[in-house]
Parts: sequence; C-alpha cells; structure tokens
Amino acid sequence: MTGIDDIIAASKAAAPRIVLSEGEDVRVAQAAARAQADGLAEVIIVGDASKIAALEVDGLDRVEIADPATSERLEDYSAAYHELRKHKGVDAVVARKAMQSPLGFAAMMVRQGDADGTIGGAVATTGETVRTALQIVGMAPDSKIVSSFFLMLLAAPYHRPVVFADCGLVIEPNAAELAEIAIASSTSFTALTGQTPRAAMLSFSTKGSAKAPSIDRTTEALEMVRAKAPSLAIDGELQFDAAFVPDVAARKAPGSPIEGAANVFIFPNLDAGNIGYKIAQRLGGATALGPILQGLAKPANDLSRGCSADDVYQMIAVTGAQAAAQQG
Repeated sequence: MTGIDDIIAASKAAAPRIVLSEGEDVRVAQAAARAQADGLAEVIIVGDASKIAALEVDGLDRVEIADPATSERLEDYSAAYHELRKHKGVDAVVARKAMQSPLGFAAMMVRQGDADGTIGGAVATTGETVRTALQIVGMAPDSKIVSSFFLMLLAAPYHRPVVFADCGLVIEPNAAELAEIAIASSTSFTALTGQTPRAAMLSFSTKGSAKAPSIDRTTEALEMVRAKAPSLAIDGELQFDAAFVPDVAARKAPGSPIEGAANVFIFPNLDAGNIGYKIAQRLGGATALGPILQGLAKPANDLSRGCSADDVYQMIAVTGAQAAAQQG
C-alpha cells in the first residue's frame, strides 16, 4: 500500500458503518454524500434533520440521517450513558441531555455497535472530540494512553507512506508514554499500510552525540519498547537524517537495525511533532492525513476545524480502514 487509494480500497472492501457527528456542516454533508455514492462506507450523519436538508447537498438522500431529537435510539442511549457515567454523578436528566448532543450520540452509536467508527472535529474542538471519545467509546483494553498520529503520504521522489507521532495530542510525554506512542504508532502503520514498521525515536542527537534530559527520556523509552515489543525494529536516539537517509545512517548510526529506512517517526514532544509534520506538508509536499487517534476501543477520529470536504472524505476512508483492521 502506498497511498490514499489503497486505504480507500481497504475501506470499500470492509463496508464499515461510519458515523459523522457534525452533519449540519456542509463540508461533512458533502463528504458523506460522496462517500456513500462511492461505496466507501455506509455513512450516517448526525444532526437536526431539517437543518441538514436545508444544505441541499446532492446525493444526501442516500445517506442515513440520525436526528437525536427524534431518534428511536435516544432512550436506550440515554440509559446506557447514565449507567456508564453515574459513578461520576451523572443523573438520568444529564444523561439524556448528553445524548441529545450529536457528538455524544455518534460516540454512543459506536459503543453500542450501531456504527464501526466515528468522526468529529470539523466544528467541535479537539478537546471536546477526544474527551467524548474517551468517556463513551473508551480506551482499548491494552492501552494506557490515547495519542495521535499523522499518516504522511510523501511526494516525489519517495512516494511512500510514513507515520509521524505524536503531532496533535500528547504535549510532553514521559518515557513510558513515549514508549506507548511508539508501539501504538507502529501497529497503526501496519494496520493502514500493510507494511512492516521500522520505528525511529527522534532527537537532536544521534547515539549519544549530545547530552540532555530529553535525550535520556528518549533512550529510556527505547529500552521500554524493546522490552515490551522485542520483535519491533526500532532505534534511537536518532536525528531525522540518520533515521531516513541510509548513507547518513551508515556514518552516524552504524549497525542500526532500521538502517536509515524508518517509516514510523516518534517525536520527543508535541512541539517537535506538530512543527515537523507541517514542514513536511507545506514545504515537502506531503499529504497529511490526521490527526488519527489511537488507543481507543474502536475508531474515533478528529478533524481540523479548517478541513475541506476532501479532508473529511479521506478521514472516512482512514476510519473505515481502521475498523477493517480491528475486525481482522
């Protein structure tokens, strides 16, 4: 797999049910209609049915619209949310109000098995989107942290996919969190591309060429990954060129198990990751798909509030491919 066309194919083959929580937004509605028409997924959009109809988007009549205010699912979802959150002081009235929110309703569709994945964030903030996913969809049983990554589809002359993490969520990960991000990102890379991961723990230093607390944290994380995932090809600490360019790796990191051919790049903090992916996107011409969330029980993804309808369409494909990978 080398690009978005392969991810689209994986989603089409699985025919997942993907619910979009912000159906009243014209970009979301346009992407939903296109995805449904293309057979990318069985798409559901959540929102006020009259407001969605007023958008007058061609093809939207083929898309299922779930209006929380009139849905037959509302009572069951409210009861499920009450049971889920009553230990936090949520009563039946508050639970019903939460399920009348499109973001909460969409997440509960996934939790209850009425959808295979959900997408929000075209209108809601990342904080709202992630918090709702954590509270309702929940974390995967083997996960200790929810993080994010970007699938970067590199332009010529590389023409291959790589993962950058974490570029959107965990601000200053400690060693244990860095290790979890590395393992999860490597798994995510394989799930979306079908390729074997080769992970690099990035730094401004290569193999002890500098000293700093951040380097100690990175090397500690590396040892944790090797203990937890001994079959994963991973190395660090590495400067980007030593991780990506074989000739440089041969000089700076001789004997590295990834040999300058990394495809999963773990940044030391959110500053570095966010800056790095945007440089690759804006100066390097890479296509950046994400932020894609990992560590949740089922797929739930975030969009940028500046996203286009094409961005939403591509995220439907990514979420569908994630659901397909989970289903095996």
